[in-house]
Parts: sequence; structure tokens; C-alpha cells
Amino acid sequence: MSMINEKEFKKLASHKNEVCVSIFIPTQRAGKEVLEEKNKKHLHSEWVQIRKELKEDGINNSLIDKIGKPIESLLDDRDFWRHQSDGLAIFSSPEFFEKYTLPVNFETYHYISEEFYVKPLVPAMTGDGKFNILAIQLGDVSFYEATRFSITPLEIDDLTPSRLEDRVGYDYKEKALQFRTQGEGGEKTQFHGHGGSERDEKEEAKQFFRAVDQGLKNYLNKEKLPLVVYCQDYLFPIYKEANTYNNMIDKVVSGNPNDTDLMGIHQKALEVAEPFLNENRDEKIEKYRELSNTESTTSVVSDIIPAVYQGKVDTLFIENRAEIWGEYNEDKMKVKFHENHQNGNISLLNLAARKTIEMGGKVYLVEHEFMPEKESKMNALFRF
Repeated sequence: MSMINEKEFKKLASHKNEVCVSIFIPTQRAGKEVLEEKNKKHLHSEWVQIRKELKEDGINNSLIDKIGKPIESLLDDRDFWRHQSDGLAIFSSPEFFEKYTLPVNFETYHYISEEFYVKPLVPAMTGDGKFNILAIQLGDVSFYEATRFSITPLEIDDLTPSRLEDRVGYDYKEKALQFRTQGEGGEKTQFHGHGGSERDEKEEAKQFFRAVDQGLKNYLNKEKLPLVVYCQDYLFPIYKEANTYNNMIDKVVSGNPNDTDLMGIHQKALEVAEPFLNENRDEKIEKYRELSNTESTTSVVSDIIPAVYQGKVDTLFIENRAEIWGEYNEDKMKVKFHENHQNGNISLLNLAARKTIEMGGKVYLVEHEFMPEKESKMNALFRF
């Protein structure tokens, strides 16, 4: 599965061509909809509509065929449709094609212009919304960097022991540490051993977890991201005792990480991390409100876009699912607004979002009721 990263985002954002097609559709991971090929049919329906619009715009058939060939090949890829997440983003031009399977509930949307529509992907590039995942068992340790949109496995073999016996010694008998569930109905799982006490076995596990904690300490403290732990319930209290990292979330993703795939690990960890990922956004919104009616903020779109190009914007708030159509003359620093999407104009919100990221600012897609100044679809907090 292809998930977006910063390098790929910037490649998309900078791509220009006579015709660029961006497609977003919601998808289902499993169930009846997948068996009935609902995801595939949804894309097919969008592509039929896009072909019609391209023809109406006077685009010749050979160009349409170039854009459509990889999309139509994707429609025939049965294996691809069996492995979906929550949303699918497709970007196609005569010389370019890329697709991203993402844990994002996109609304169905397509955009035809001389640029790709990257606004729905922008929050993944702000840096906020990043977190780490530690998937740990006594016989296995895995570590990931994640955002709402992506998950990347990180190699940590040189930092941590990968198995308990690597820490407590190979004279440790793996069979001496077993687990059983006492009683019916999945009650608390407990340690028991052959010839050893429960306390000793827990101490060995704690010793192993302490080694993992210390091995990751320097890495974790570089960015101080939220840390989500994925392990079985009975192990989490032991890991909490061993843990010294202040930004570990005090709620476990319960279960065996080996029972799911990479996308499943991401989905479950995101559910735990989500409440902690909006903290920086909320701080910026509060800062905007504190500085409203000063020269440090504005909600005037015709002022915001030139300021973005000049690198003045620290944080840009864009109303989610909103749109502003028009043109921007960079030489004259002038914005022209249109009522509808038409030949020659662009999404000004898409333009402002991608340019803000390019200039090192941050962008947040915000629901209308949470916008700092609700009368505008775009608010900007300037750098001091």
C-alpha cells in the first residue's frame, strides 16, 4: 500500500501540466462492500464523469487516454482492491501517475486543473499530528513513526534488545515463562512458571522492558512525540513501571501486534493517539484569538495569499470542505475571485495550503465552527 510522505507530497504540489486530474474517494477496508467491489465501482463512476468533463473542455482523446490508462489498469487490479484503507487519492497527468491508500475518510471529489489538488493531504505535512508506536511482546519489539496519514517502520535493533532472553541471558528457559487465562470469559492473564516464582518472571519482563525504554530514550526525547504502546493487557502495567518517557499515552492498544498488518496497527494506534494530536492546533487557534484585531492576524484572503508567497504566514487555518475559486498574479500580487470553478482558474485554498507548506508554515483544515474567524474560509497567523 502506498502512503504519503513529505517528499512525495512536495513532488505532487510542484507538478504542473496541461491537464492534472486529482481524485478522492472513500473506501472500505473489508466486508460486504469489498466483496461487491463497491470501491472499484466508485472509482469507475468518477472516471466516467471526469472523461466526460475533459471532452467538454476540448481535451483531445489521445491526452485523455494517457491520463486514463493507469486509472483503467488500476480498475482491473483485483489484488489492489482487496487491500484498502479508509480513502483513496489518485493523481494523474499525461506524464505522471500516483495513488495513495490512506486512513482518511475522504469525501468523493475530483479536480481538473494545471496542478494537483493536495489540500486534503496537507495536515499530514505540518509536523503536528506525528506520534510514535511501540509494538512490544516478550518475543518481539517493533517501532514506528506515524501521522494521521502514514506509518513508517523504524529500525531499532541497534538500540534495544529484540527478545526477553537477549536481556536476561540465554540460560533463561523460554518454556519457563508461560501464560494462562484463569477462569472462563477471558479474565486477567497471569504469569506462571516451572520452578520459578510469578514475581521473578514479572521482574524479568520488567528488566526487558526497562532495556527497551532506555534504548529508545534518546530517540524519543529528540521530538518528544506522543508514544502509543501496543501490547497485551497484562504486559502494559509492567511496561508502565519500566517506562521513563514523559509523553507515553496512558492507554494501551490492547492485543498481539502480530495479529494485524501494518494498516491495522496504524488504525488502532491512531484511535488512541487522536485526542492528543490536536493540541498544537488548538494552541495556535487560541493564539490567533488573543492577537485578533492586530497586525499579527488576518482573515482577508486577498491579503493572505501574497503574505504566503512572502513567507510571512506562520499558521494557516482553512475551513474544511470549503472552496474559493479564482486566480493569483504573483508578479502583481493580486487575487481575482470567481464564483465557480471554470477554465483558467484554480482553488485558491489549495494554492495557499501548498505554498504555506513550501514556505515552512503550518496548515490546519478546521471545521467551520472551530475557525478563529468564521466569516472567512481562510485565517492566517503571521510570523512575529
